Amino acid sequence: MPDISPTSIAERVVESILAQKLAPGERLGEQDLADLFGVSRTMVREALMQLQARGFVEVQAKRGWFVVQPSAEEARDAFSARRIVEAGILAEAGRPLSRVIRALRAHIADEQRAIEGADAATRAFLLADFHVCLAEQMGHRLLCDVLRDLTARTTLAATLYQSRHEAGASCAEHAAIVGALEAGDMARARTLMLEHIGHVEEALQTELPAPETATRLQSTLAPIALPRRVR
Repeated sequence: MPDISPTSIAERVVESILAQKLAPGERLGEQDLADLFGVSRTMVREALMQLQARGFVEVQAKRGWFVVQPSAEEARDAFSARRIVEAGILAEAGRPLSRVIRALRAHIADEQRAIEGADAATRAFLLADFHVCLAEQMGHRLLCDVLRDLTARTTLAATLYQSRHEAGASCAEHAAIVGALEAGDMARARTLMLEHIGHVEEALQTELPAPETATRLQSTLAPIALPRRVR
């Protein structure tokens, strides 16, 4: 069993947010997390404080820790930040990069298999992780953590505001972006990326649903079985 640290606990929470297994407003009990990971509440509290600093959880007096519920304005800010970062990643004039294309094609194939299967969590995670994979494959490793957090923030917004953007549409849009990269048309790839992010944002509904209150940590924080990424 791998060593458990506050950082690994925090990353498991972010992973579950990306997989849409943890809902906005969901309670994260310190003792529940301590029992789940087999660690002390002190370690759990440190992990939650890391997540609080990253904007994913908040503490409420006499109630405990909860996954944040982003406001409509915060959701817009997160999508705006993603446009800046992801357009920047695709800003350089380029050429077909066989290694990058191969990794991204493999990722899209994994997305398609997850869409055809019944594992909604893996499907949601892979669709979100495409953007992190793109940054990594394009050589922007310093931006991977930034983009992962931004993508998790927009995932929370999509979960909270019940996005109508379908998984199949996202996968098709990813494939179109990779097709433009494969053709060496970076400008087209950048335009398609901005359109894709816009489609996801536009699909958000405006009315807030009631927050989910049930604690489902045993299932929501279980590791996601993912295919091995090409590096």
